[in-house]
Amino acid sequence: MGLIGNLDKMQTQAQAGVEVQYTLPVGEQRLALNPLLGQAIRLQHTGQIHCTACGRKTKKSYSQGHCYPCSQRLASCDLCIMKPETCHYAAGTCREPAWGEANCMQPHFVYLANTSGLKVGITRHTQVPTRWMDQGATQALPIFRVQSRYHSGLIEQICKAHVADRTDWRKMLKGDGEPMDLAAARDKLMADCAEELAAFRSQFGEDALQALPEAEVLGLNYPVRQWPQKITAHNLDKTPEVTGTLVGIKGQYLILDSGVINIRKYTGYELEVEG
Repeated sequence: MGLIGNLDKMQTQAQAGVEVQYTLPVGEQRLALNPLLGQAIRLQHTGQIHCTACGRKTKKSYSQGHCYPCSQRLASCDLCIMKPETCHYAAGTCREPAWGEANCMQPHFVYLANTSGLKVGITRHTQVPTRWMDQGATQALPIFRVQSRYHSGLIEQICKAHVADRTDWRKMLKGDGEPMDLAAARDKLMADCAEELAAFRSQFGEDALQALPEAEVLGLNYPVRQWPQKITAHNLDKTPEVTGTLVGIKGQYLILDSGVINIRKYTGYELEVEG
């Protein structure tokens, strides 16, 4: 099967007791990846990159798939997306207030996850459990619900003084970590942060921060048949053709016997895909 088109991040679907199902968008076409495990695949970058927002050709991709003008114009590319605690919507300087209303001024979860170890993170309520699958989490537990992305960023800043907020992608791709007691980790974190959480409620109101003591841990299984002994990352900008046997998929990474490739990194790249 041969497809050609611009890449987008892999789409995921989770079902209880079943491995995460992956689909690769290639232009308007969709390629189911799980059935290709154990088979040879080929990815060939044509040299073309198209902005995912405006469609124009660009020599370089910015902010995961944008041309430079769009990266400077769109609210989804602003610094506050990476650092939500710097949100400036209330100051009236949001690049796209309507986009901010639809995406940032919405309920968010603060969660704990087991990726390459214990981490804290945030996600919009509509992105559960997609966010966790994109990160390669084997376990995830929402611990707080807040009213906006800005508030979630503030709570994450409080929590990250006690728990890491980043995933070691190399460690994540070397195997699934040992199962963790996320409920116990949540209780300890809440005790460690009690003073700061009380100050947050005092500033923004009791309703601004909702603890989720009844939330359940979600377990996720990934379609990996062979873990790499050594992590070697393919780079389409340096080597446009990638070939190998697909031995696993986790997070937004394809694991080949020849190395790993972060599909999300190449959003907007035009590829020929054979598998």
